[in-house]
Amino acid sequence: MNKPHPLYIGLMSGTSLDGIDAVLAKIEKAGDTSLLGSISLAFSPELRKALLDLQSPGPNEIHRENQAANALALAYADAVKQLLTQAKLSASDISAIGAHGQTIRHQANLAHHLAYTHQTLNPALLAELTGIDVIADFRSRDLAAGGHGAPLVPAFHAQQFAADKNIAVLNLGGIANLTLLSKDTEVKGFDCGPGNMLMDAWIAEQQGHAFDENGTWASQGKVNQALLARMMTDSFFAKAPPKSTGRDDFHLEWLQKYIGAENINSEDVQATLLQLTVDSSLQAVLRYAPQTQILIVCGGGARNTALLDVFKARAKEIFKNSLDIMTSDMFGIDPQLVEGLAFAWLAWAHKEKRPANLPAVTGAKGPRILGACYPA
Repeated sequence: MNKPHPLYIGLMSGTSLDGIDAVLAKIEKAGDTSLLGSISLAFSPELRKALLDLQSPGPNEIHRENQAANALALAYADAVKQLLTQAKLSASDISAIGAHGQTIRHQANLAHHLAYTHQTLNPALLAELTGIDVIADFRSRDLAAGGHGAPLVPAFHAQQFAADKNIAVLNLGGIANLTLLSKDTEVKGFDCGPGNMLMDAWIAEQQGHAFDENGTWASQGKVNQALLARMMTDSFFAKAPPKSTGRDDFHLEWLQKYIGAENINSEDVQATLLQLTVDSSLQAVLRYAPQTQILIVCGGGARNTALLDVFKARAKEIFKNSLDIMTSDMFGIDPQLVEGLAFAWLAWAHKEKRPANLPAVTGAKGPRILGACYPA
C-alpha cells in the first residue's frame, strides 16, 4: 500500500469575511508542517454580501445558504486551481484539502445536544471540482462530545510554536483566540473576545471601508475610557474557559448598546474598539498565564501596525517589560497564513486518524478525530 503524499492544502475564510487564504503545506510523519506556497483571494462583492446576510436571520435562508455554500465551493476550487498552477502540481499530488467553510452560526453555549456550530460550504462539490479528497466540518465532532468546537488551532500552535519558554499565541482574526503553551502544564486555549470584527464593522458602517488599514483611522481618535469600561463589563470577558464566541455575540447592535445615547466621535469609537481588543487579550493572558514570556501574534490583525504598537505599549504597563510581543513572521510563518496551515494540518490529522481537538481547550469529554471526508 503506497503511503500518501505529505502535501496538503488548507482553505480558510474567517469571521472577518475578507476572502480566502489557500496554503500548500508539506506535513511530515510527526506532524511538523512547512509552508510551500500560498494564494489569497478576495471574495466577490456578491459572495461577501450573501455570506454577511446569512450572519443573522432572514427570509428564505435554506435556499440562500445553499446557494452561498455552492458559490463558496466554486471560489475555493478557483483558489486551489491557482495554487496548484503556481506550484506546478496536479490534483494527484495532494493528499487532501482541509476546508474550514464560512461560519454563519456559532451557538456552542446552548445545552448539550442542543448546541451547534455551522460552517457553510458544499464540500462534495469542492471534491468534485478539484478531484481531491476534501475534509470539512471539523467542529461538529467536538461539539457532539460536549465541547465548544472552538478554538481548534491550539493543537497546531502546540505543534509549531512550543519551545522551552512560556509562550502564548494570539490569533487576531475577526475573533481573537489565545493558545497558552506553558513549559510545565498542558496546552490551554480559548476565544478571548473580538479581534478585528468590531473595528471592521464600525469602519464599514461609518466610512464604507472593509477594514481600517494599519489602524490609520483609529490612530486619529482618542480612547473613550467610559465606553471602554462599559464594554469590558460584558459577561463574556469574565467567563472562565473553555469558551468560544463569534458574530452571534459581538456585532454592531452590541456596540450600540454600550454607546447608548452618548455622543462620541466616530474615530474615538474606533480607537476605543482597538483598545478593547488589546485590553481583553492582555487581561486574558494576565489572568490565565501570567508567567508568559513571549506573545506571538498572528492573523490579519498582526498587519495592523497601530494595533501592534498599542499592544506593545499596554503590555509594558501590565507585564512590566517581562512580555515580548512578536509576530509569527519571526517563526517563519506569515501571520495571515497560520490558520490556513492549521486546517491543512487538521486534514492531515484526519487522514492519519489522529485526534486533533484538545479537551482542555474546548471542554470536550475526550480527544476526537475531527472532520468528515468527501472523497474525490
